[in-house]
Amino acid sequence: MTELPREANLSRVEAVMRAIEARIQSRALGPGARLPSVRAFAESMEVSKSTVVEAYDRLAAQGAILSRPGSGFYVAARAEPLSLAALGPRLDRAVDPVWITRQSLEAGPDHLKPGCGWLPPDWLPEEALRRALRQVARRSEAVMFYDTPQGHAPLRQLMARRLTERGILAHPDQLVLTDSTTHALDLTLRFLTEPGDTVLLDDPCYFSFQALARAHRLRMVGVPFGPEGPDLAAFERVLAEHKPRLYVTNSGLQNPTGATLSPMVVHRILRLAEVHGTLIVEDDAYADFEVEPGPRLAGFDGLDRVIHVGGFSKTLSTGVRMGVVALRGDWVERLVDLKLAVSLSDGHLAAATIHRFLVEGSYRHHLDALRTRLADARGRVVRRLTEAGLTVQSVPSAGMFLWARLPGGLDAADISRRALARGVVLAPGNVFSLSQSAGDYLRFNVGQCTEPRVFSELERAMAG
Repeated sequence: MTELPREANLSRVEAVMRAIEARIQSRALGPGARLPSVRAFAESMEVSKSTVVEAYDRLAAQGAILSRPGSGFYVAARAEPLSLAALGPRLDRAVDPVWITRQSLEAGPDHLKPGCGWLPPDWLPEEALRRALRQVARRSEAVMFYDTPQGHAPLRQLMARRLTERGILAHPDQLVLTDSTTHALDLTLRFLTEPGDTVLLDDPCYFSFQALARAHRLRMVGVPFGPEGPDLAAFERVLAEHKPRLYVTNSGLQNPTGATLSPMVVHRILRLAEVHGTLIVEDDAYADFEVEPGPRLAGFDGLDRVIHVGGFSKTLSTGVRMGVVALRGDWVERLVDLKLAVSLSDGHLAAATIHRFLVEGSYRHHLDALRTRLADARGRVVRRLTEAGLTVQSVPSAGMFLWARLPGGLDAADISRRALARGVVLAPGNVFSLSQSAGDYLRFNVGQCTEPRVFSELERAMAG
């Protein structure tokens, strides 16, 4: 049975129309597809046949569907633009993953953003980055020309050395630079999947993984994820039952939980993925927050079944963005061809600026100070959340996120709506959860929790 949309003030005819429009927007019904018969759709929606007839007639009058006498109703040839909100389960827009990102980006200077995914500007090395940018901009090729297809060679050489520090052996020719880590993930999904393929995600996981999977028309399945990593018994069952093409994960400082996998768990994941023919995409965007590098899937695997992606937006700048993909050598040319087809070239100015900043040596000093600052903030935020009645079951060793449970079965989405009305952007748990089983969790960015008003507004929202 198809459920009618539960929006206020909708007549039954309008609700049937809305349900059909949602299926068309999500591409569940493509151009030219035949709609169910009036009788079948009436039974499915539990409405009268006259209601469906009127809904079909109105949609036909609007040009959304076509009537072919003696044959039935068909989706019009012109498809509506893709709507991510229509893909997958419908969520309230106030707690939709894309909405959270949009609100964080559009929030005014008086808004607090403990739910966003980046650090405050004054935590980042703005003046040193400006200095590097000025030095690079003096060269005309930095601002006037496209970069090479694989990306700025000096930065690729430096990135290969940095990956070695995490146990990942990759030649510079195995690296492809992109415009950001998100661009790297998008390019990788384009490269490895076809619409309809199954992708395995942690539950909870970084919500952009879900948004990208929906944009690529992929089927998502989840595996429960806790402080030790994915539930390995469930992981094995899902692989055997669903045969996913990819497993997309953070093996270090997982978003939102902050967990880092142990060597034993990494080895078991790789073994099971090999047995069941599943490839792995490892998003390592938070690696530079670690004091001591943890085990990486790509390091244990040798870039055979694992594609490794990363970037600098979390620790260096959200404005000067650069991503990197590390992958097996025989895939590089095909990935570069795809990159050229969809984006031509990444930004040479950003790559050259980041390279200049890194080789000057100030990045390591910046990271040392940033890690200390985050550790201090993490301790303070854990105490404040505990005082407010929330529980942080596992405190991460590094990074900027805390995964906290609300007391008494409070609903994080409701609290987020109340907080938003008072100028505070929170990150409710179910936007990270495929199974919608994290309704009483919130993710906190400790770097964005320095203002006492974060906690006073949180307590006010919890009180209703």
